[in-house]
Formats: sequence, C-alpha cells, structure tokens
Amino acid sequence: MKNESKIQLPRLNLPEINPKLSEQKEGVCIWDEIRKKNLLLTPEEWVRQHWVSFLIKDLNFPKGLISLEKGLVYNKLQKRTDILVLDRHGKPYLLIECKAPEIPISQKTMVQAAVYHQELKSEFLILSNGIKHVSLRWDFQKKSFEQLKNFPVTPE
Repeated sequence: MKNESKIQLPRLNLPEINPKLSEQKEGVCIWDEIRKKNLLLTPEEWVRQHWVSFLIKDLNFPKGLISLEKGLVYNKLQKRTDILVLDRHGKPYLLIECKAPEIPISQKTMVQAAVYHQELKSEFLILSNGIKHVSLRWDFQKKSFEQLKNFPVTPE
C-alpha cells in the first residue's frame, strides 16, 4: 500500500511528512522511526509522528534524545508521556503532550501534562493537537509556566 490511504488524514499545522503507511490486520499502520515498528494509525499517532519528524528534520533534535510513550508512575498509577526529549546529559528537556486534532487544547490537557511535568521536571512543555500548539517554559525559580511565542531549540 502506498500513502494513498482509504482513511482521511487531517492536514496539521506542522510541516508535512511522508509517512510509511501499511495495511495490517488491525488496520492502517504508520512506521515509527524512533521505535522501529509499525503502529496503528490513530489520530493521536498522526499528530505524534508529525511532531517527531518536525523535531528531527526542522528543529535538529538528535533522534537518540527522543523517546515516545515513556512510562512513569504518578500516585501509584502507571502513566505514559507522548514525547519526551532529553538534553545531552540525559535529563528531561522537552515534554510534548499530543492530542487528536479534534480534541481541543484545554485546561484538562494542561493538568494532564502538568502531572507528567511534576515527575519529569522538563524545562519545556508543548501541548498540541496538531493544529493548535501551546509552548511553555518552566520557570524553576517562580515554579510556574510562562507561555512562549516559539518552540524550544535543540539543547546544548
């Protein structure tokens, strides 16, 4: 199967990608370059794969610093981050919470991402449904987020 899928893939407010799509018994899958496997193509996965491509190709983040669906425990509950980018010292640098395009970026999204941030203590946080993006920087002195106009750059 080429990239002409029977499913409608929404255009996102991120650079276009040229995904490797395939028809599997569970449905249409997309190749994940980070995890090196096919994943079921859900609306959220479509957003996640655009972000991965954007981080690597446009923002020059090294592929080796990006992890997807990294597990963490919060209040004895198992949680998973969507995208976590580490700095060159292996510390959390950027956390991206992805939602499907039809899911609005809301206070509920912020609360979910803040839970992950509380555990990871990344310097930057992005909330995105692929169409709307909110970029935040954590001020460690003030212990609060400030909204940014741009996306974070590659860590030193």
